[in-house]
Amino acid sequence: MTTVLMAVSAAEHWTLNDGTHHPTGFWAEELVVPYDIFRDAGFEVTIATPGAVAPTVDPISISVKGGMLPTTAKKMEDKVEQMSHVLNNPEDLHKVDAASYDIIFYPGGHGPMEDLAYDKISGKILTDRLASGKLLGLLCHSPAALLATIDDATGQTPFAGKQITALSNTEEGMVTDKSKAPWLLEDRLKEAGLKYEKATLPFRPKLVRDGNLFTGQNPQSSEKLAKALVEAVEQG
Repeated sequence: MTTVLMAVSAAEHWTLNDGTHHPTGFWAEELVVPYDIFRDAGFEVTIATPGAVAPTVDPISISVKGGMLPTTAKKMEDKVEQMSHVLNNPEDLHKVDAASYDIIFYPGGHGPMEDLAYDKISGKILTDRLASGKLLGLLCHSPAALLATIDDATGQTPFAGKQITALSNTEEGMVTDKSKAPWLLEDRLKEAGLKYEKATLPFRPKLVRDGNLFTGQNPQSSEKLAKALVEAVEQG
């Protein structure tokens, strides 16, 4: 059976540059849509967080404030509730045998900007996964986790030169007061030497594949990214 390690942020807030805490966590669509697609494909999915902390859903991602119709927002809220037994009992990302999984997948939300961007154990998982040639998927804000792969001594990351997408500066400005953001993901990825791409229009699905690295730009890319990983497994 194909196995998936879903690496989820344990953060429940994002610290802004004025020191205030913006409530956040994982973005519902970016976790539940891929989770269902993987499960429907017959894959076994394990959710893990740093320290085995039960992850927090970003409240905006299950409300109409997240840009969804009321029916869609309610569907997301219900799905998160239905997954509560799984979400409340995650594995510890710092202790799992990540190499044993066929796919490693990082959903987004602002949470990874708070913890995974600085998590060196997660960074080692990502570095090893890239070198292994086995499938790796990152979505929306979760490519922030790649910043933890930067070597403190050299300032270099093994992901430098890789083509990638992630939430754009334009999109960030449409959901956040950019003047309060401590840093912007698109900028940091470019500064780290990654070849960043984005869709022509904001909040349109965008998938980028570079070898075994698959990235999706935004929540609207959740389905496309997950299905691409399933297809890659089926194609061997």
